[in-house]
Amino acid sequence: MNILNVSPNKLSIEMGKRKYLIFVIALFITNLTLGQSQELYSRFTAEALQHYKSEEYLRAAKSYERAFKEFEGKAYPNDRYNAACAYSLAGNTEKAFGHLFRLAESESKYRNLKLISTDADLNNLHADQRWIDLLNVVAANKAEYEKAYDEVLAAELDTIYENDQKYRKRTREIEEQHGSESEEMTSNKIMMQRTDSINLTRVKSILDEKGWLGANVVGARGVSAMFLVILHADLNIQLEYLPMIREAVEMGNFNVRNLALLEDKIALEEGGRQIYGTQISRDTASGVYYVSPLVEPEKVNERRSNVGLGKIEDYIKRWDIEWDVDKHRERDEILDRK
Repeated sequence: MNILNVSPNKLSIEMGKRKYLIFVIALFITNLTLGQSQELYSRFTAEALQHYKSEEYLRAAKSYERAFKEFEGKAYPNDRYNAACAYSLAGNTEKAFGHLFRLAESESKYRNLKLISTDADLNNLHADQRWIDLLNVVAANKAEYEKAYDEVLAAELDTIYENDQKYRKRTREIEEQHGSESEEMTSNKIMMQRTDSINLTRVKSILDEKGWLGANVVGARGVSAMFLVILHADLNIQLEYLPMIREAVEMGNFNVRNLALLEDKIALEEGGRQIYGTQISRDTASGVYYVSPLVEPEKVNERRSNVGLGKIEDYIKRWDIEWDVDKHRERDEILDRK
């Protein structure tokens, strides 16, 4: 056989190449399958929400079930909760309790006791003995989650959050009243930069000492404060803490959607193109907003879906932008030439 004429080293290399090729093909097929499942999941949950708004609760519940089936029975917590509400309103208490107990006991350890206790969509379940059992589970989840809560640090980060947003909220108001080149705008920018510098010093010390903290320690507002301070820092700071934030996402202590926002910003600041289309720019001459340069713009919704972001068409409406892939490519080519 020809194989006998091949040296052991060469044979080993060839076998290694084949194994690597098989691995790459398998990884590609896996990612393709996951992408398709995520796309169908997003489509069915969007369909469910429309039925829900139209008060077609049984149709909404069935659309949620179809979405979960595409995800091997798994679901994002909000969608699982909404499915339970749809079944409750449709009069199917068995299915409603089934989803709620799965949410509370095995999936996300649901802990929003205030919401579930007061949500009128679940009123049909209150007379059932299982309702008290469910609330007890949710209350226990909440207590377990909050036992590491640091009230002092959470309050400090809450103040940092307010200070981070204060001058940014004033920007559009000042622009409308006085213009983007006004003394008022210059003064606002100076105050914003000073505040950002103070906030960054404190947040860096927290992260360097304690690492990334979850909402169970500093609350959702505290987590947002840490992220926003890093997001508004310069590129070197962003790159320094990017691995920590990625690890937090993997550990379930941070939202992958916000990570996508940071990764897009870093990509643009490094002179590249963004991935998820979260960054918006403004033409200084015309004042028109547009989506900053994108990698493969025709696939942006697929990538957004993979990290739980909605369609770019809906996201950019707030800037009065209409999504057109061909026009986006043309603008990117013009920017590249410039």
